[in-house]
Order: sequence, then structure tokens, then C-alpha cells
Amino acid sequence: MDKVVRQGQLIFALAIMAFGIQNIVCGWFRVFAKTLFAGENVTAVIPWVPAYSWLAYLTGLVLFALGVALARNVRPRLAATLLGILFLAFAVLLETRRMIHTGSRTVFFEALALGGSALMLADTFPSESSSREWGNRVLEWVVKSGRFLFAISAIAFGIDHLIYLRFVASLVPWWIPWHLFWTLFTGLGFIAAGLSIGSAGFSIPTNLAGRWGAASLGLMFLLWFVLLHLPRSLGLSVASGPGAPRNPNEWSSAFIALGMWGGSWICAYSLLGAREKRAAES
Repeated sequence: MDKVVRQGQLIFALAIMAFGIQNIVCGWFRVFAKTLFAGENVTAVIPWVPAYSWLAYLTGLVLFALGVALARNVRPRLAATLLGILFLAFAVLLETRRMIHTGSRTVFFEALALGGSALMLADTFPSESSSREWGNRVLEWVVKSGRFLFAISAIAFGIDHLIYLRFVASLVPWWIPWHLFWTLFTGLGFIAAGLSIGSAGFSIPTNLAGRWGAASLGLMFLLWFVLLHLPRSLGLSVASGPGAPRNPNEWSSAFIALGMWGGSWICAYSLLGAREKRAAES
């Protein structure tokens, strides 16, 4: 398991770089569309970012740079911590208001889960400062919260699967039988994984359950990415919407699945005592 889930960092980094590129492309498209179609209401879909072209460029560049830093292992603890704080800011400052107004929780918990994934990744690296000043203590507490943010998000995803059972079942590819069964199974799996991840560390059995729960969650997101989101993004699925290859929403969903795949395996790796292993290797 160790060798497999250790790839979570690279998978997560690729998703973050993809988000960066998508934000830059969406920002460019918004400017281009306004110039080409003057007077028309053109809105580019930018994940977790208000649809302002300058902010899309800035966010895209930051996400891409942090993704490259994680992929190349350049100051990975600092890069992962900054990324986690950035996603938490997306969730608290932007998606909380949207969640209250629309009642939709999915995007909020997606940002929260990706932020938790980044913080869990940061926690797998030894601290770069031995200072016990209050600022460092607060930052360490924020980093330690990543696993619980991820666990809460997984439970929320499971509950939403059960609440919107038939709608989620309609997204399952037509060639897979028993749509309702797999949707129910997935919802319960989310909740079980979230509970096992959140309770890990209290004893050997709960730690083992948390590792396997996170690893299994990553495998599920891998299957979703390959079987559901990638075909929809490329317009190869019968369920793809019109203009799917040019629809930023479809690509956002694919990159989120990719990031959650990596985040789940980061969680599994962190529960294997990753910080101690990295410290011993350095």
C-alpha cells in the first residue's frame, strides 16, 4: 500500500496544475468572448473564483506554480500549506455565501476537501521551523486540521448521495447495471470512509480502518475519473451535455475527481506515519 498511495502527491499536484491552466483559459476566454461578442452576456465558469478575468489569471498562475512545486518537491510543506489555506479561503469567503443562498453544499465541501488534502500533504513533511511562537502553533494546528476537514467532507458527500439518490444514479454510465445500488453503496461508502478517517489515530484498529478507508476512497475516485468524468469531458459519453469538450463545468468535475483521488491517497499515506518516514529519509 505504501508505494501505491505515496503517488497521491503527484496525482494531486497534476490536478492543481490542471486547475491553474483552466483558470487561465477561462480568464482568456472571458476577455476574448467579450471582445468578439460585444454586448452579449458571456460568463466563463471558473472553479471557486469570481468570474473576473484578472482574478482568473492571478489564481491560475498561483495554482499552477504551487502544483509544479508539489510535483517537483520544491518546498513541498510550504507549498501544500499555502494551497490548503487558499482552498479554505475559497470555501469560507466565497462558497459559504453561495451555499446559504442556493442551498447547494457540493461545491463548498469540494473546496474544503481539496484544502484538507493539501493540509494533510503538508503534515506528511517535517516542520521547517522549531519555533514555538503563537503564529507557528496556530499554523501547525491548521495543518493538523486537514484530516478532519477531509473526513467531514467525505461524510457530507455520502449524505448528499443518499438525499439525491435518483439524480446521482442518473449520472452512472448506462452500461453499468444496478444504478441505484451503486449510488447507495457509494453514499454509504463515503460515510464509512469519513468516519474511519476521522477516528483514525485513537487505536491500531481505527488507524488501520482509516488507512484502508482512504485508500479505497482513492480507488473509487480513480474509477470515477476514468469511467465517468473523463469520457464526459471529452464528449465520449452519451450523458455528455452539448459542447461538453468546451464546457468548463465538465472539466472542473474531472479535475476535482483527479484531485480527490490524489487527496484520498495522501490521507492513506499520512496515516502510515509519513512524516516520520520522510524525516528518516532526509
